[in-house]
Amino acid sequence: MRQLPLYTLLPYPPGAHAQTLARDWLAQQLQYPADQLPLYRDARGRPRLAEPLADIDINWSHSVEKLLVVHGKNIQLGCDLEYIRPRPNALKLARRFFHPQEADWLANLSPSEQEAAFLHLWCAKEAILKAHGHGLSFGLEKLCLSPGSNGLYLKACHPDLGKAGDWQLSGFSPAPGYWAALAWREID
Repeated sequence: MRQLPLYTLLPYPPGAHAQTLARDWLAQQLQYPADQLPLYRDARGRPRLAEPLADIDINWSHSVEKLLVVHGKNIQLGCDLEYIRPRPNALKLARRFFHPQEADWLANLSPSEQEAAFLHLWCAKEAILKAHGHGLSFGLEKLCLSPGSNGLYLKACHPDLGKAGDWQLSGFSPAPGYWAALAWREID
């Protein structure tokens, strides 16, 4: 059985460097000296670990005063963290940037439900795209999420993202006032 992603939510004070905080937590979790952790950024800026830890994927996201850091073995992993705030233009943004089916789903919700659902969609999409390694520039419309009995799931996606059914999503509130999403799929 593969290990599921592990995460923590750290304080992110003004002037702090996310990579430094993430490195320290990851080193502790992986029982590796922080100054020797083989952490680097790939050509697209995505954080990665080199040998002998190359089978462990990592990611992090920060918002306001919090930093979410995740890692998992033999998986492709991404995360997003957002501070919960009013998003009065949520439907307008969804119509412009999201898959049409997602925008239609949001349009059928009340305004307060739209804001929460938009945030959940945004976080899940960003987590998937960060796991993929291209981030938002890949295109938010190239994946279609739907609500299910256990939260959002990836219904369809561009072939470069693999099979939609291979992706697992977890959306949750890691602290009051924040929403987070983890996205991962197993790799061989």
